[in-house]
Amino acid sequence: MGSRTSDRTEGTRSDEVIALHPAESGMQLGRALLHALHNAGISVLYQDREMKTVWARNMRAPWVSNEAEGNGILSMAQADRIGAAKRDVVATGDPQRLEISVPVENGVRWFQVWIDADRGDDGDVHGVVTTMVETTEQKRREQTLTTLLREVSHRSKNLLAIIQSIATQTGRYSDGIGDFLTRFRGRLQSLASSQDLVTSSNWRGAALHELVASQVGRYGINPAQSLRFRGANPYLNPNAALHIGLAMHELAVNSVSYGALSRPDGFVEVTADLNAAASGEVALSLTWAETTGTSGDGVGQRRFGSVALERVVPASLNGSANLDIGGGRLEYHLVVPHSNFETQ
Repeated sequence: MGSRTSDRTEGTRSDEVIALHPAESGMQLGRALLHALHNAGISVLYQDREMKTVWARNMRAPWVSNEAEGNGILSMAQADRIGAAKRDVVATGDPQRLEISVPVENGVRWFQVWIDADRGDDGDVHGVVTTMVETTEQKRREQTLTTLLREVSHRSKNLLAIIQSIATQTGRYSDGIGDFLTRFRGRLQSLASSQDLVTSSNWRGAALHELVASQVGRYGINPAQSLRFRGANPYLNPNAALHIGLAMHELAVNSVSYGALSRPDGFVEVTADLNAAASGEVALSLTWAETTGTSGDGVGQRRFGSVALERVVPASLNGSANLDIGGGRLEYHLVVPHSNFETQ
């Protein structure tokens, strides 16, 4: 036991066998290592200096081959690349590491290949040991992570652009810093609420009904009593969810201040229909309707709310909109092209 400790302190490599129990044998160790190779999916090939196969263990596709070169079903270019690396190892004794991609029917398989020199007691290179490990799943995870990071970056830039636009327009239609801060905070909170729905769906988007109910419910109103939603419930993509959420916010704020939701028994009606557009594709026709009870409500003024409803939101969706106020009634109609949603 003491000799083992001494060996470790003198720099013995951790991957070497320090000692075998008297009851153990090299054959038992070999069998154990073969099990380990198989369970780990590792293929090992030993070749002499002339690239003749001496032995191979756990060889699987694409390495399986009856040819002496032992390069399996690899393409000629890949086989030449590995062959050149092996010859370099024989000549120099320096190890090589390669990443190999193999096209298959349903995509690409990836492998890490290590090529090491086998030196004899005299220090001469007697052969090469080639170790192959499949890394396809790891590569796919890396590619997925890279794609997600790019998507997050893209969506973050879009969100910042929306916030910048809201800040600019809010400032243009505000009466002072206090008015600006009140309105801007509300719009940011609206975006945050919509963004929560988008994030919880793994960036897929948000269902229209859930989006509308969340915006109305932000003002302490029970959507089950004050919101009457009828029609289709398409799934909006992230961009559509943010902008339609902003439209619902502006309508809800106005309604709480001047319209139906300012009364205990008031309610708004939201109707969503899927109709054929002029282009032949299905479009979403979204209508918000309520009884205002007054003819001079706040939306009638040319403030950011009406600008967002009639210009900002439809332009961001490549759609169209109109806001009709009069006779004690408010109706907002928004047409959203099919590229912004999918039916559930």
